[in-house]
Amino acid sequence: MTVKTRFAPSPTGYLHVGGARTALYCWLYAKKHQGTFVLRIEDTDRERSTDESVQAILDGMQWLHLEHDEGPYYQTRRFERYKEVIGEMLDKGQAYRCYCSKERLDALREEQQANKQNIGYDGHCRGLSEAEQDLSKPHVIRFKNPKEGTVVFDDLIKGQISVNNSEIDDLIIARTDGTPTYNFTVVVDDLDMEITHVIRGDDHVNNTPRQINMIKALGRDVPLYAHVPMILGDDGKRLSKRHGAVSVMQYRDDGYLPQALLNYLVRLGWSHGDQEVFSVEEMIEYFDLTDVNRAPSAFNTDKLNWLNQHYMKELPAEEVIKHLQWHLDQQAVDTSNGPNIKLLIPEMAERVKTLKELASAVRYFYHDFEEFDAGAAKKHLRPVAREPLEVIKSKLVQANDWTAESLHSLVSATAEELEIGMGKVGMPLRVAVTGAGMSPDLGITLEWIGKERVLNRIEKALAFIAVREAQA
Repeated sequence: MTVKTRFAPSPTGYLHVGGARTALYCWLYAKKHQGTFVLRIEDTDRERSTDESVQAILDGMQWLHLEHDEGPYYQTRRFERYKEVIGEMLDKGQAYRCYCSKERLDALREEQQANKQNIGYDGHCRGLSEAEQDLSKPHVIRFKNPKEGTVVFDDLIKGQISVNNSEIDDLIIARTDGTPTYNFTVVVDDLDMEITHVIRGDDHVNNTPRQINMIKALGRDVPLYAHVPMILGDDGKRLSKRHGAVSVMQYRDDGYLPQALLNYLVRLGWSHGDQEVFSVEEMIEYFDLTDVNRAPSAFNTDKLNWLNQHYMKELPAEEVIKHLQWHLDQQAVDTSNGPNIKLLIPEMAERVKTLKELASAVRYFYHDFEEFDAGAAKKHLRPVAREPLEVIKSKLVQANDWTAESLHSLVSATAEELEIGMGKVGMPLRVAVTGAGMSPDLGITLEWIGKERVLNRIEKALAFIAVREAQA
């Protein structure tokens, strides 16, 4: 059997992390078995589906490098096919026209609730003869679900699931305006596209018995099903925006690498021993649906941040730059006038968690700052720092060897000459040249900023100290 999976989002919003994880699992399973991965856009909800949402899904899939082998297919372009199958089911007596009004259905629901019965359609129109039907009157079309027996299927994650047919009502498969409904279009699409494994969120578990009955009515083989548990916030509540349930592209905007998000998502409910970091090749090799946890998983932003920093440090600088450049552009950081950005990434990635932070952190290597960080300046640009800065400046003016090792020696020499600790020279100097109190090794920082900028910034710091002295 050739494995064929599909990711079938509805374009009624952005691609969120739950959908992205489902897409990843579908993609990995297909790749592991040298199969086919299909992207299908389920856009039959015309009122809520938007072109912007479709594009958000496509953008998210592209950013995560989850390339589809077939598609994207759009359900709204397959209405004739759905109409054809509904006609066949009506002809075979597997479906029927229902003329029940909204008022009748509302009254039925109220009666069932009052009697503590299962809520569902009672089959009032199931046995209407042709003479009792009037095609000119508003009506829907319902699938004639079996009344006897049990639907049993072996979920590849949850195990065996069984549902009595008596608990399943006759599902509407075409609305009054003739448009097909979700559960019906999914069945036709999965059969036409020869999907072998349906991997989706466990909010669809209740739909599966209905779909299996329709598949059997159409005389086709039932695919295998795997329902992935939901994602919870770290407080155990349903995932919301405050937990991280935002658009996948928001993670791009917030400074996460796609490699980090994929690695995080694959571990959000699946494991391979104690391994935490996986290349895409390892994900494909090790992934199996039988290893997916049955229980919900909790989203943890701290772990995502840890992975993102790991990838910023470990990926080739060229790969990081591909994604960092967007953030540099957003923050108007022009790296053409300063050190090669490739040199900065390994050093600076130790101090930040996201590309957005990284773009901000490297700014002082390329652009002069307007003012010093208030806290750092208050602590380190005090009158007592004036002499160390003047002495180190005089040494830097004479420096011909502008390398990290030589510059570090000059700082040490200044501390020895003044008989003070290295911190009494290094910290005022660091704040003077970076505007803040954090940077890589001071020698490296001075080398990368460049001689002219360093001297100008020390002069600016001395002027700042002079103002403080005057105000004292």
